[in-house]
Amino acid sequence: MVNKKTKILIIEDEKVLSDVLQSKITKEGFDVIAAGDGEDGYNKIKSEKPDLILLDIVMPKMNGYEVMEKMKEDKNNTPVIVISNSGQPVEIEKLKQLGVVDYLIKTKFDPSEVIEKMKKYLSGKKNMIKVEPEIKPIEVEGGAKGGKKVLLVEDDSFLREICSKKLAKEGFSVFEAVDGEQAVKNLEKIEPDIILLDVILPALDGFEVLSQIRSSKNEKVKKTPVIMLSNLGKDDDIEKALKMGATDYMIKAHFTTEEIAVKVKKELDAADRG
Repeated sequence: MVNKKTKILIIEDEKVLSDVLQSKITKEGFDVIAAGDGEDGYNKIKSEKPDLILLDIVMPKMNGYEVMEKMKEDKNNTPVIVISNSGQPVEIEKLKQLGVVDYLIKTKFDPSEVIEKMKKYLSGKKNMIKVEPEIKPIEVEGGAKGGKKVLLVEDDSFLREICSKKLAKEGFSVFEAVDGEQAVKNLEKIEPDIILLDVILPALDGFEVLSQIRSSKNEKVKKTPVIMLSNLGKDDDIEKALKMGATDYMIKAHFTTEEIAVKVKKELDAADRG
């Protein structure tokens, strides 16, 4: 049962969306406060001391980035979930550095998803990573089943979620791994058609995972196309990955999820041609 004194602050200038969220969240037993611009929102953060904040990015007077920067200056660690129209990796990376705990794209969520994420962070479970012995393909509304298998190895929950949803909606069967060790343990079970592999990962980094892929005794796994995804853009890192057998190397901040999906299709088409 949610404590009715739990206070949620919605900072959103789209009144229709704000009203919908207020209604849904109030029905769940939370106390809800709303602000229609960034400046009013920041003032309410200081005066109302909410337990969690839902924050838009593009707003009058003060945008979401500025609100987060002010909070950082104040050393205010209140959990913030951003609700934005964008969803590009470069935006997500910037928000992550500012301390945002999660991210939702306006056109791709429903209020129930907001509630689910709120409860997750308010219950203190945000840092719990559950590694299952078997990874199952994610399911999204409108997504197809039985398509080519993509293994996405990414510890950044923001990017992993939006990239997985995009690929699933493009007809791929998407399997997620949150660290290198989990990916390696499940390679032969999944036998993916292509792998999207982050470089900086817990347990085993991307280079070590790539090494184990290319030395696998399973010929299908060994020959799997691997696209490295990273914020590391140094020539030495790119050269190292390609020499180790990476199919390609993409710098996260330079590509949208749409472009990543296009690249996956291109590499799979090339692999099919042989």
